[in-house]
Amino acid sequence: MFRILFHAPEIPGNTGNAIRLAAITGAELHLVEPLGFDFSDAKLRRAGLDYHDLAVVTVHKSIEDAWAHLKPERVYAFTSDGTTSYTDVAYQPGDVLMFGRESVGLPEELKVDSHVTATVRLPMLPALRSLNLANAASIAVYEAWRQQGFAGARL
Repeated sequence: MFRILFHAPEIPGNTGNAIRLAAITGAELHLVEPLGFDFSDAKLRRAGLDYHDLAVVTVHKSIEDAWAHLKPERVYAFTSDGTTSYTDVAYQPGDVLMFGRESVGLPEELKVDSHVTATVRLPMLPALRSLNLANAASIAVYEAWRQQGFAGARL
């Protein structure tokens, strides 16, 4: 299935929602430190409900550790200045869908990292800055999964 990568997430509720997203869709969630919370945070636990034990969640000390673990063939870096629309990507199982921290997004060096296949954007009204991290990941994962016919899902 797909792999969601949050680079230095800051808000526990977003990561809790992503844990639930990973469990429900069969995606993996990868978190790159530093994290703006710890796993005992009540907001993280509440947002993830009882899905924590049903999701595959891996924490990596650095982006280099994440790349070594993931060995990605294709990485899509989601950013408000992405050059490709999320609907123009032909997603494949195993793809990494990478998102940056809530306050500033992905650092410039990650947008041009040699692992990145393309920078991807979600459409927004022009005067607005960004979409909630968990919502953005949900849109991307569901589009990727839809392209695979919702493989393994109860329809």
